[in-house]
Amino acid sequence: MLNVPSQAFPAPGSQQRVASQGRSKVPLKQGRSLMDWIRLTKSGKDLTGLKGRLIDITEEELKTHNKKDDCWICIRGLVYNVSPYMEYHPGGEDELMRAAGADGTDLFNEVHRWVNYESMLKECLVGRMAVKPAVPKDCHEGKKVLNGMLSKSQVTDTLPREGPSSPSYDWFQTESSVTIAIYTKQKNINLDSVMVDLQGDSLRAETFIQDHSYLVHIGLSHEVQENFSVRVIENVGKVDIVLQKRENISWKCLGQPLEKHDSFIPKKDTGLSYRRCQLISKEDVTHDTRLFCLMLPSSTHLQVPVGHHVYLKLSVTGDFVSVSSPEGNFKLSKLQEVEDLFLLAAGTGFTPMVNVLNYALTCMSSLRKVKLMFFNKTEDDIIWRCELEKLAFKDKRFDTEFVLSAPSPEWNGKQGHVSPALLSEFLQRSLENSRVFLCICGPTPFTDEGVRLLHDLNFSNDEIHGFTA
Repeated sequence: MLNVPSQAFPAPGSQQRVASQGRSKVPLKQGRSLMDWIRLTKSGKDLTGLKGRLIDITEEELKTHNKKDDCWICIRGLVYNVSPYMEYHPGGEDELMRAAGADGTDLFNEVHRWVNYESMLKECLVGRMAVKPAVPKDCHEGKKVLNGMLSKSQVTDTLPREGPSSPSYDWFQTESSVTIAIYTKQKNINLDSVMVDLQGDSLRAETFIQDHSYLVHIGLSHEVQENFSVRVIENVGKVDIVLQKRENISWKCLGQPLEKHDSFIPKKDTGLSYRRCQLISKEDVTHDTRLFCLMLPSSTHLQVPVGHHVYLKLSVTGDFVSVSSPEGNFKLSKLQEVEDLFLLAAGTGFTPMVNVLNYALTCMSSLRKVKLMFFNKTEDDIIWRCELEKLAFKDKRFDTEFVLSAPSPEWNGKQGHVSPALLSEFLQRSLENSRVFLCICGPTPFTDEGVRLLHDLNFSNDEIHGFTA
């Protein structure tokens, strides 16, 4: 465990303290400013020497990289090749060389623990330290641990597994906080991949990695405050959960493992977890549709990924609703490089389209056109009709068509049910060979028939995603 000693702030040897005492920093060569370093990191140059690969590093391997032109340093379990950064470091090369080929966490914490090193050195990341189990001395965890934590190798067999590599985790503390670091070994993990519930002294942190779930489930050894933070370093796949101690004391261990702790299994086998949310508002959307706004507990971090959904449980007369963990198999990677996006929805099957539509118009740089065909019985059934028409007017990439199966005599728009004629007219590409993707959601008969018709129109399974209504 990496304990940060009590000390004055800034630390005696830090650049902040030196500057406050009127002493200058180490002079840098011309062209070696912070902005020059940022430009270098954005240049695409390979600063690690590994051509983008991330590796696990043993202590023995780390020790061999201890020269100025081959200098690796470990900070909080992550290893960086800092040789390219030597001439840009305000503290000088000698300061970096103090941690060459070694774990520099304590030195970093003493000198400038407030620096966002993960962002500054992200292009220099080599990998993470390989797990080295050690026998626990306390907390009766019963298995070998690293920094007080269970080693993944102790809970899984040695047979090769299909799917993503097994994650691992570690922890460290300061005087006032405890940070649990989860190493997913996957890039592009984001905040909606992580779900955290803190109930009393029980911490449950579930990370979704492709179609698998990794669970950290701990009975904490000391009390913490309800508020915590979750941060993700996407380019290295690292998740930090930062807990605030109730008492500024040193923890000897993180706590006791609870049910399914350190498990890594297919998501379909995990089951759902629920948390109690307060209903804070409700409003009419149509004559038979309402919008409910629920407030998560302050001790919960949960974001529903695009294209996913949750289940609700409630007492009919209650003001509280139990909300499940997210479910779904929609992958944002399907939308990469898509130029034409077509959405087919019937009734409340419009629900998952809201986030998909928002993501498409704000995050898809390749998008030329997104079209929604919305099936309902009557005009009164159309959810957010006014808002959709305003969006189509505001963003020329978006267009919407309403189709009614039981229209009034005054209706001048399209009518009927999903059919080859309607789809053939609707599914017009912006270019002849543009890359397309189609999403469909509604009652099961609508979705099944729609998918069948799309296949008849020569769209492949890779170009179609059917949501469960």
